[in-house]
Amino acid sequence: MNNNSSNFRILIVDDHPAIRTGISILLKSRNIDVAAEADSWTEALAILEQDQFDIVLLDLTLKDGSGLNLLPELESRNIYVLVYTMHESSDLIKKALDQGALGYVSKQEETDILFEAIDMVAHGKRFLSPCAQRNLNINSGDQKPEETLSKREKQIFVYIGKGFGSTEIAEKLNLSRSTIETYCTRITHKLNLETRRELRKLAISSI
Repeated sequence: MNNNSSNFRILIVDDHPAIRTGISILLKSRNIDVAAEADSWTEALAILEQDQFDIVLLDLTLKDGSGLNLLPELESRNIYVLVYTMHESSDLIKKALDQGALGYVSKQEETDILFEAIDMVAHGKRFLSPCAQRNLNINSGDQKPEETLSKREKQIFVYIGKGFGSTEIAEKLNLSRSTIETYCTRITHKLNLETRRELRKLAISSI
């Protein structure tokens, strides 16, 4: 994942051609590279087989079903996902985050919110738009930080808390060590931690 916000590549997945065009023009006006577009998760998967992207800007309503179907595949490829949709129910927001989305923005928000979200997600940081935050009551204090992690991230978080290293976790999950390291970095960013030591300490205290 590029950390230089001017170099990252975006795939827009949205079932409305006019909306895709509008988003593309908007992002390109800020020198953001919209590398490809898709109207379905089937088309998106085909594109992903041919090219690499840093961020997928994903709607939840697509030609062939819910965008939620695409999230596990994107997470397995270590691609950051920013959901950009009209859907604002807390249930859908929770499902999207649980299945790997790093950010969630309502299409009713101001465009500056979208730019801020892209910048945050491009650097591996969680972003919830004001509307999403209100609907989730994310600041209520009832939600533990680790509850914002995806299923796979929670699984790795628990293993870290049990004292397993990256190599051991990789063997248990049948993944490469480098993939586990990438997940650990994402978890660290999502939980607003500075170091892996802080991550291990939090994981241990959460067991």
